[in-house]
Amino acid sequence: MQRRIDFNCDLGEGCGNDAAIMPYISSANVACAAHAGDESSMRSTLRLCRQFKVSAGAHPGFADREHFGRLERTWTAREIRTLISEQLVRLAEIAGQEGVRLVHMKPHGALYNQAARDPELASVVAEAVRDFDAGMILVGLAGSELPRAGEAAGLRVLHEAFADRRYLDDGSLAPRSLQGSVVAKHADAIEQARSIVLRNCVSTLDGNSLALQADSICLHGDRDDAAEFARRLHQALVEADVTIQAPQLD
Repeated sequence: MQRRIDFNCDLGEGCGNDAAIMPYISSANVACAAHAGDESSMRSTLRLCRQFKVSAGAHPGFADREHFGRLERTWTAREIRTLISEQLVRLAEIAGQEGVRLVHMKPHGALYNQAARDPELASVVAEAVRDFDAGMILVGLAGSELPRAGEAAGLRVLHEAFADRRYLDDGSLAPRSLQGSVVAKHADAIEQARSIVLRNCVSTLDGNSLALQADSICLHGDRDDAAEFARRLHQALVEADVTIQAPQLD
């Protein structure tokens, strides 16, 4: 049976490689001018999505440019809702001007990882998305609290896995502070992606096998080699008879 997978990438973060990555992905997570980006980058990334027929989504994070949104925060539920809704509104306004529909929302960085393990925060994130657009798809770490909260809120969800990040035995991403948490070599990342997509499993940082089912596979766009990595991963998936396809809205 032929496999299908969404291939997504975090873009609009000022790395200068968006146009080179676009031909190889099916979904783009567009930075909403909090952890990175601005009105110009949002507009240009959405235009690229339209040009390459790539599904566009919002990628809101903590407003912490100094740490690229990767520093964990303790915020109230109200603050989180406001954080997310303001970024969704900002991106949606530009998307409307550009004739692009926002299909999904994927939190960025620390917000993503905190929501993956904290059910209360996950519910706040899911409810913020639902209140903005109940038809929007919520993307979260495969098997974590975030997609569970999305389903409980009545949203469609995508379980996401990563080609270029290592996992711990509990299914969480290995913190970037740990040696080996980022998969640097293309061949290793491609093999990890193939294992996830074709065999529904991944090797953890400790060398154990972890069952993992995913609807979408992510490549980080802030890598220096992201464009070449995207090309090679796309080629490897196609050669493995995997159809790369973004989720379709109802």
